[in-house]
Amino acid sequence: MVTSKGIAIIGGTGSQGFGLALRWAIAGKSVLIGSRQASKAADAARRIKEITGHKTQVEGLENAEAISRTSLVVLTVPFKAQALILEKLRESFIPGHILIDVTVPLESAIGGAFTRTLGVWAGSAAEQASLVAGTDVQVASAFHTIGAPALRDVDKPVDCDVIVCSDSSKAKKAAKELVELIPNAGFIDGGPLTNSRTVEALTPLLIGINIRNKARSVGIRITGLPDST
Repeated sequence: MVTSKGIAIIGGTGSQGFGLALRWAIAGKSVLIGSRQASKAADAARRIKEITGHKTQVEGLENAEAISRTSLVVLTVPFKAQALILEKLRESFIPGHILIDVTVPLESAIGGAFTRTLGVWAGSAAEQASLVAGTDVQVASAFHTIGAPALRDVDKPVDCDVIVCSDSSKAKKAAKELVELIPNAGFIDGGPLTNSRTVEALTPLLIGINIRNKARSVGIRITGLPDST
């Protein structure tokens, strides 16, 4: 892994963050669940240990402390909270930090539908994260196409590809390694961070497909690529 000090998940008490934390903990990685309230993070860590038989390395911490313990941070918060949380935590990041942004600008952030996206001045939620976190933080966007139900159903592999966008080869490599920790999930190089504008829009599309088909865990596969990709 890019870091041996663990994976910090800011927003790890939410459904998506919890699902990712669960999968990475099962894969044997040290997971630091971050929250604005340390007690909520500790409760999420306890629930993961209950699911996994207390054999996993998972700890609940306040957000800033979680960031201070590792160079690899995953942000899984609602869009309406993203900028505010990053602004508050900006001083916790140091040069070399990698930030994997999972945020999607859903219209539900302003009372609209979960099946539509909002326009973002920066271009995408990931580009906004890069602007707010600062130039010393290397940002990648990922995990927009895997829903929380699929992540939390640990008895089944995840039948889905993950498109990763970044301007940083180091951040893209870190995201790739995180994808490969999830059984059957596939890594797809989505190009530069600007392409996250397109990838983020896949989330509300998949939500709508789930709703119309009374499903919970639809995903996508990119076909036709060489086996070495």
